[in-house]
Amino acid sequence: MATEKRGSGGGMSEQRRARLRLEISREAARLFWEQGVAATSGDQIAEAVGLSTRTIWRHFRSKESCAEPVVMQGVVTLLSVLRSWPRQSSIEDHLATELIRLRHEKPPVDLADEMLAMKMIRLADTEPALRTAWLMACDQTEREMCVIVGSRLGLSAGDLDVRVHAAAAAAVVRLLDEHIGAALLTGADLTEFNDVAAVSRRYAHAIRTATGGFVGDPVA
Repeated sequence: MATEKRGSGGGMSEQRRARLRLEISREAARLFWEQGVAATSGDQIAEAVGLSTRTIWRHFRSKESCAEPVVMQGVVTLLSVLRSWPRQSSIEDHLATELIRLRHEKPPVDLADEMLAMKMIRLADTEPALRTAWLMACDQTEREMCVIVGSRLGLSAGDLDVRVHAAAAAAVVRLLDEHIGAALLTGADLTEFNDVAAVSRRYAHAIRTATGGFVGDPVA
């Protein structure tokens, strides 16, 4: 059962607040997937996580927004890999090296959270409120891509060309995540997705193509 723990100043620490929000989000996502969004109430989410309904509303503006922390988990791994992209490496080499390494080590996001994120992204096809949560995660991806692309091009994150290339790269991440998630959850042939190197090349090629080749090469 979750309990709220106050910090020394009488308020909840940001780290504790983030953990609690993710815990609530996991239970909400499971309920949304199992019984549908419309059939899930704030009271049910609160009961599942062991909190009062009032506490749920202190952390989230609506029941649908409870999905947002879990949905964001769907982009954490790729963003963490791109943040560590060495200037001397191509996007193909870096993604392949890091994604293969993470397959054998502890990844930034647990597999269970990755699967819940995929389920919410899939459910977002028919649930507009969940679509909003997914698009908010995509917006965060785009903002982070501005920093990554700007760094590689030697420009500020707010530069128009940087923003255009970042938007293109973020769109690639959104579309491929939706495509892979749909395949995993509908029982499609997963052969192409079991080869991590091939999947990394697919992301890299799509990002390079979408940005007209401006993002992908090593930089001095």
